[in-house]
Amino acid sequence: MRSVFDMPLIEVVTGGSKSSELTKAIEAVAVNGSAETRGAVFTRREVVEFILDLTGYTADKKLFEQRILEPSFGHGDFLLPTITRLISSWKEHSGKASRLFKDLGEAIYAVELHKDSYSKTRQAVIKSLISTGISDSNAESLAESWLHQGDFLLASIPGSFEYVVGNPPYVRQELISSTVLNRYRQLYSTLYDRADLYIPFIERSLKLLSPNGCLGYICADRWMKNRYGGPLRDMVSRDYHLDIYVDMTDTDAFHSEVSAYPAVTVIRKGTGKGTRIYHRPVIDSVILERLAKKLTISPFQDDDPEVQQIFNVANGSEPWILESSDQLDLLRRIESEFPTLTEAGCKVGIGVATGADTVFTGKMTAFDIEQDRLLPLVKTDDIRSGQIDWRGKGVINPFRKDGHLVSLEDYPKLARYLIDHKRALVKRHCAQSSPDKWYRTIDRIWPELTYTPKLLIPDIKGEAHVVFDEGNFYPHHNLYYIVSEQWDLRALQAVLLSRIAKLFVSSYSTKMRGGYLRFQAQYLRRIRLPFWDKVPKDLRKELSKAAKFFDIEACNKAAFKLYRLNQNERSALGGNGE
Repeated sequence: MRSVFDMPLIEVVTGGSKSSELTKAIEAVAVNGSAETRGAVFTRREVVEFILDLTGYTADKKLFEQRILEPSFGHGDFLLPTITRLISSWKEHSGKASRLFKDLGEAIYAVELHKDSYSKTRQAVIKSLISTGISDSNAESLAESWLHQGDFLLASIPGSFEYVVGNPPYVRQELISSTVLNRYRQLYSTLYDRADLYIPFIERSLKLLSPNGCLGYICADRWMKNRYGGPLRDMVSRDYHLDIYVDMTDTDAFHSEVSAYPAVTVIRKGTGKGTRIYHRPVIDSVILERLAKKLTISPFQDDDPEVQQIFNVANGSEPWILESSDQLDLLRRIESEFPTLTEAGCKVGIGVATGADTVFTGKMTAFDIEQDRLLPLVKTDDIRSGQIDWRGKGVINPFRKDGHLVSLEDYPKLARYLIDHKRALVKRHCAQSSPDKWYRTIDRIWPELTYTPKLLIPDIKGEAHVVFDEGNFYPHHNLYYIVSEQWDLRALQAVLLSRIAKLFVSSYSTKMRGGYLRFQAQYLRRIRLPFWDKVPKDLRKELSKAAKFFDIEACNKAAFKLYRLNQNERSALGGNGE
């Protein structure tokens, strides 16, 4: 068995101690790594066959004249169906025993880090080959040639590939040793911010494609829209093309339930035209086989309303918008005609994070401290009805109006309370970095925000859930808020409750299980909004009235007028032509 120590590392680290630490860290995962630390999630056979069909790795071609790469083969979910297709193709187009190794020896290159998985899958590969009539010795030789035990991100891999397929490991950075992570960062420019391990897997896989080569992966879709995916999106935008995107959220794509939100992506080296998209297919072999034909047929057939083709998905590092073409056209039209929420005079913020809610927050009547150190706190639970139903919670404010901490000598009751809880407070990172400020909250509290009219929006919701606070409460950290000196907040509330706001958030936000969206500041700021002085007086009243009565359809109707939507654009958002 080849080990990672026999496989040359890319640009080998100079300095024996660093190289030794790196090797030991990799070996630890290879021998003892858990499924979590390896990101081991196994893909159903129907989905594997679907991805192979989408990439064009089909037995009617002379597959033995091309090369396919599987970067993390695990238990062989992709590898074994790939071998079945390869052998079928070889038998159909060649099948000469004398040419077996010459034809097939370099047709597959498969890598696996975990040694036990490597050994078990190697035996499964040999057994599969023998079942097709290949001799024991030839089966052993092919397995030896095809399968490689090592770290895909560090191993030297010869040549290029017409196909790369698989399910790359989904591993958070905190589960990777610092020694290995630092080496990955040296080699892969897309390993940015909080990027998970599958990001450099995609980067390296793309770079190993031959001209017009094709990558077919099923993996988490977060990189397509969030911050850490920016460098990888930019790379794809420059040198590759997204051929196909299939949203697999809430489907049974894997043998076990996963917390990630997966998608199948087919990315081709070189340029292309449209991107074909489909959302949440039924995991059935017959259905997926038919769907693959629809997604790959040339030219594109637009007679199936469920299969869409959209254009210009990749635009530098910008988030990918993978909605229907008519919604994308509407979004681009609004973006070209209206300023952003911020440019229109609105400010988006997030409520206070204390780092110790059990100390800093609680029933206001339960605190025995100076009353001017308490602010009424509004939380997500208080606004579930669409209005504020305050439950009496408050937050301790340790800051003066100028943003500096109060002197505990001036507040003996507050001092006594905080000192009683000092052991818990000093453990926080903010306290350890500034020991003299051990009693501060993570976020600075600005008491005037309490008395400022504002809109409150929870982070995660299925629909926009926007609540008006006339100026009575301080928001908790799980609430975003919007304030404005230009826009009437009731009118703005109507816009944010409308399908227009959902269009923007759903286009740019990563989706959560169950169809929930993240109404975070970065996505709220994407919303476009006319300047208030450009809004006709009668429409101002219509917007405000719709929000006060929490009449969502009235909000939609008024917002459609505000953005001058034509009948087709209203239909794209599920509205009517009024």
